[in-house]
Amino acid sequence: MKRTIKLTLAYDGTDFAGWQVQLRQRTLQGTLEEILSKITGEQIRVFGSGRTDAGVHALAQVVSFDTSTAHSAQVLHKALNCELPHDMSALSVEDAPEGFHARRDAKRKRYRYFIVEGRVRNVFRRRYALHVYRVLDVDAMCLAAKSLIGTHDFASFQSAGSKRETTVRTIFDLSLARLPEPETNVLQIDVEADGFLYNMVRNIVGTLLEVGQGAQPASWVTEVLAARDRQRAGSTAPAQGLFLVNVQY
Repeated sequence: MKRTIKLTLAYDGTDFAGWQVQLRQRTLQGTLEEILSKITGEQIRVFGSGRTDAGVHALAQVVSFDTSTAHSAQVLHKALNCELPHDMSALSVEDAPEGFHARRDAKRKRYRYFIVEGRVRNVFRRRYALHVYRVLDVDAMCLAAKSLIGTHDFASFQSAGSKRETTVRTIFDLSLARLPEPETNVLQIDVEADGFLYNMVRNIVGTLLEVGQGAQPASWVTEVLAARDRQRAGSTAPAQGLFLVNVQY
């Protein structure tokens, strides 16, 4: 008898070619499906709450899959953490309601982006943050960010390569804050929304950086949003600073 499993997964995305299976590439989906198929003796297909890009990390990616295995959720959890590579970890495994789907049933997702400011490189964050060689105007970035909160057409912040039926999304929270001592030169940007377009968070970060570095005024972000033109926004921030924090259902 088939049942649905909900898996919460953490991973360091540095050495993966993204989530989605690709021929002759090390991917998160491919790695997970191979291990689950070995554990269950079945051909397993997994569905993530979102397809994180190459180099993007997750603190709590939610995954669903169907299985006929007699193994309990507890046994699956232990077996997964014995088999997963060092840069992946199963945080929890549980039986889910019939029909649960990690992507389709997601209501909100929160992403977090880290930026290290200053002339001296932080060697311990090099895989997990963008380094900028100046101090950013965070107040101006916060002001600019306010114009993106709410329901808008975010076409200006969608990279080419993944067509969607609509580019309208609702951002519930977009906040910026420096970390406490001793990392006051690390800026944390949180974005929570009902869904995200391709590279939307990284494009928002790249646009806010234009403001933080003094290249554009805070009011410019309103113009970018209204233009619905990707060419008007800032560049795409690098992948290594981005984390999927959690998914709400």
